[in-house]
Amino acid sequence: MKQRCPAGKTLALQTVRKFRRKILAHYETSGRDLPWRKRVNPYRVFVSEIMLQQTQVERVIEKYRDFLAAFPDFSALAGAPNAKLLKFWSGLGYNRRALSLKAAAQKVVHDHRGRLPSDPEALVGLPGVGPYTAGAISAFAFNKPVVFMDTNIRRVFIHEFFPDRESIHDDELLPLVDLTLDRTNPRKWYNALMDYGSMLKQKNVNPNRKSAHYTRQSPFENSNRQVRGAILKALVADAPLSAAGLVKRTGMDAERVKKNLHQLFAEGFITKKGRLYDLERR
Repeated sequence: MKQRCPAGKTLALQTVRKFRRKILAHYETSGRDLPWRKRVNPYRVFVSEIMLQQTQVERVIEKYRDFLAAFPDFSALAGAPNAKLLKFWSGLGYNRRALSLKAAAQKVVHDHRGRLPSDPEALVGLPGVGPYTAGAISAFAFNKPVVFMDTNIRRVFIHEFFPDRESIHDDELLPLVDLTLDRTNPRKWYNALMDYGSMLKQKNVNPNRKSAHYTRQSPFENSNRQVRGAILKALVADAPLSAAGLVKRTGMDAERVKKNLHQLFAEGFITKKGRLYDLERR
């Protein structure tokens, strides 16, 4: 007997069951103990998913509890001063995500009466939330059987179903994600997939290199991300500072510091009064 998914792909029922048993067996013996999997609620899941965008799990674990203690719910986050927000975000990188997180919290408070929507279509309307994050929040926060793709899920399905292929497109993988989805407990199933994918990355040549969507992340060292992060970290510690003071504090090239100060000002991260720069305090 075969199962068919909406895209027309088929798998033998025995193959689906064997695959599920393999993934769940690994989860039962080697599942990760992650703080956002405990006392699950929509806010905690939402914060963790934004933090996990382009940031390693280990670094998120270090920051997650302190962030929740400082901003325990959507209302607290919506009203957080940017300086305080960036202080607790420091170390996670891609600081624009922090402002998007706050903007999303404001939208939840003002437009949804403080209750996070459960449907991916509504979640995508929030700042900083794309299709993957919307699907993940829907599954992990609300246990909804939605189909979504992330780097760990992609790694699992390439490894298990395309061992001898290259340039594999997500259009080929998503029907299999749909077909094998455990609709009775999607939260547990996706946690299991994530952990199996994480294990594969550590123990094998990354299967995602065979994905048509694979790109190497640009190096952090000597990047504008590094300069921006250093500027914000210096201002969190000791604002206000002049451009010359920031050059001295960060040890970065003066022209690159000035260029990134202009960008940070334009994006609303910082303010300028005379020659002094400060974090946006609203």
